[in-house]
Parts: sequence; C-alpha cells; structure tokens
Amino acid sequence: MTELPPAATAAPLASQAVQMANAVREASLNEVRKAVVGQDEALELMLCGLIAGGHILLEGVPGVAKTLMAKALAKSVSCEFKRIQFTPDLMPADILGTSVFDLKSQSFVLVRGPIFTDLLLADEINRAPAKTQSALLEAMQERSVSLEGRLSSLSPLFTVFATQNPVESEGTYPLPEAQLDRFLFKIEVGYPTEHEEEQILNAVHKGFDAGDLQRAGVASAITKEQVLSARGALHEVTIEAPVQTYLRKLVTATRTSPRIRLGAGPRAGVHLLLATKALAALRGRSFVTPDDVRYLVGPVLKHRLLLSPDAELDGASAADVLKEVVNSVEVPR
Repeated sequence: MTELPPAATAAPLASQAVQMANAVREASLNEVRKAVVGQDEALELMLCGLIAGGHILLEGVPGVAKTLMAKALAKSVSCEFKRIQFTPDLMPADILGTSVFDLKSQSFVLVRGPIFTDLLLADEINRAPAKTQSALLEAMQERSVSLEGRLSSLSPLFTVFATQNPVESEGTYPLPEAQLDRFLFKIEVGYPTEHEEEQILNAVHKGFDAGDLQRAGVASAITKEQVLSARGALHEVTIEAPVQTYLRKLVTATRTSPRIRLGAGPRAGVHLLLATKALAALRGRSFVTPDDVRYLVGPVLKHRLLLSPDAELDGASAADVLKEVVNSVEVPR
C-alpha cells in the first residue's frame, strides 16, 4: 500500500454537507480501526466508494481482512449487512429471490433474496458462472431488480463489496468487462507490515475474535441518514476547469496508448469524477485537486484496461502501463 496523503480537517467555509462527510470519515474509521489493524488506504477507499455511490472490488489473498473490513464498515455506519458466498452452483434466484407457493393464502408469494440490503458482500465473486454474476448487473447500475415481472427498488445505500483471490484460478470464472466496469474501485488488499502483524497477534492473544465485532467494541457511530447527507457533499464540491480537463485527458489517454488494447470508457471518467469529489469531501475540502485525481486514477482505471499483446509479452501489468499513461499527461498548475 502507498502512504496516505495527510487528511485535511474541515475548513471553516466548507458547506454543511462537506463537514458532515468529514465527520463521517473520522467517526467511521475510528470504529473500524477497533477491529482492523492497518489497511488505512483500503478503508478510506471503501468509505469513499460508499459516499460516491459506487461498488468496490477487493482483491487479495485469503486472510488479509477483506470480509472483516466490510463487516466493520457496515457496523460503523448502521447499515444492514448481508453476505453471499459465491459458488459454481449458485443460481440467480439465490441472489435476487423467487416466488414460492403459500399454502395458507393459496397464492404465490415473492420471497426477496439477500440482494435486498444496504451493504452486500459478494464473497469470492469469481467462483460463480457468468449467468449468476450477471444477476448483479442491473442492481449495481440502477439499484433496482426486475423480479417475476416486477421492478423492485433497492436501498439507496445499496453497495456491493465483492472479493476475489488474485492467485487461485482453479474453479473460477473471470469477471466479464461489463461487470468490471460497474465497479468504482478495485482495491488491492496486501499483507500487513511486521509491526501491524505483531499487533494482530497480540490482539488475538488477548481474546480478539474477528467474528465478534461487538466484543471488539465496534459500534454504530453514525446513522444511515447521516451517510446520505454526506453524499450531498458531491454537489457542493467544485472542480476547476483545468482539473476536470486533466481528468478527462487521463481517461482518454488510455484509449490511444499503443500498449492498451481496450481503454477506459466514459463511465470510467464519470466514476473518477465522483470519486475525487467524494475524497475531497471526506478530507474536509470543497474542491478537487490534481493530487486527488492522480491518487484515485489507479483504483478507478486499472481493472478496466486490457493490455496489448506486446505489453503482455513484456510482462507489464495494468498498473505499470497506467503509470506510463499518467506520466504522459501534463499536470495542471
């Protein structure tokens, strides 16, 4: 993980919504850190995605606290949390729900699936076939579900936190580009530092149980209404024309690079804009800086790129090629 830039405190002239977003950040992270050691960058990005109204793909080897972070974050913001373990035999009805015959009423009753929640953990999402993965597309894009001929709305806070293992490929189905493009961020969750791992061991030695957040002291620090109010900060955060042009040039440059076969589309630009505004608000600022754009360009764009055969033969990663693209675009002063 890269070192986090220092977070700004809420400026006196910041709007009420921006101050609320900054307060949400501080209160939520203070609670989550009672259960999660380290992973500060990943936690802030997850909260940024929640405020921006986007979905998050967490990628990391087993045991690096991906599930724990999602559960603790949901607890801190008073959100309903449900988990789906994706498996090869999982069917769309297991996610969305289905109609069952009620003997008492002698009629079919719609039983809603676990997708009807605030925060949904799609654990090991790449273990389900494309047919099942596609059940999430409408929900992720429109926050609604077409079920049994009826359109049902989801929670306004509906957010998918999906996890996948970057190493194991046996029994997995790669996420299609249409699915990946609906994730605001792809967050790479790495190993803790030696000091952080020592803290984890000490906590477990003293009785910490990752399955018991209440015992760890994680509490609901803010309400869902306050989270929705914080989302209003997106309308209060401004972005100057040169910074917005810089953002657009970064996105379009991925389409002209000879080392990229498929560049980022317009949705990526929209996601990057919303994410930078959310990050600025969380850090108590009412304006976006070029540093915000550069900081988030990786998590927003990396998973949307398909490299050219030459780049793949060179052993380059999407992060390497994206870094080349970013360095080729002049930063506005």
